[in-house]
Amino acid sequence: MIDIDSLLSTCDLDTYLGCRDFAICLVLLDTGARASEFLNINLDNIDEYGTVTIEHGKGDKERKVYLGKKSRKAIRKYLKYRTDNNPALWIADTKDRLSYDGLRAIVTRRAKLANIKPPAIHGFRRAFALAMLRNDVDVFSLQKILGHTSLTILRTYLAQNDDDTKIAHSKGSPVDNQF
Repeated sequence: MIDIDSLLSTCDLDTYLGCRDFAICLVLLDTGARASEFLNINLDNIDEYGTVTIEHGKGDKERKVYLGKKSRKAIRKYLKYRTDNNPALWIADTKDRLSYDGLRAIVTRRAKLANIKPPAIHGFRRAFALAMLRNDVDVFSLQKILGHTSLTILRTYLAQNDDDTKIAHSKGSPVDNQF
């Protein structure tokens, strides 16, 4: 699992890079978007309510993902530093659209500052899926948000541990909940 608190703790929210990197970490975790989808988000793909249109998902399919209040606030703070006209949401220091290598470098740099193992970029997507499941989001909604065509694919993201199944049993135990 991703130690998001440690990554976020390295971001100085009084600087452009700190705000950008903080927002990147939150939005990666909050949307469950694939790296390529995440990097292709434009400013006009996000509405005021935090609905993000992924225009070219896997299979070139469009879908919606969502941002919570904290992620929207982090994006607004990051955007206050932006003075460019780039339509991309995420930009590099060069003011060009952030590349995969740039995203990887940001996450690696933050992990090194936090003295933790750098998480895989795809790990944010897996962490999103598992957190949503643990927060009682139904698998059909999760499948749609992630853009999966079948539950079989979703299953690989939802590898649960013994604590997960123990909690599930206590919530649904027919004996404890009916007698």
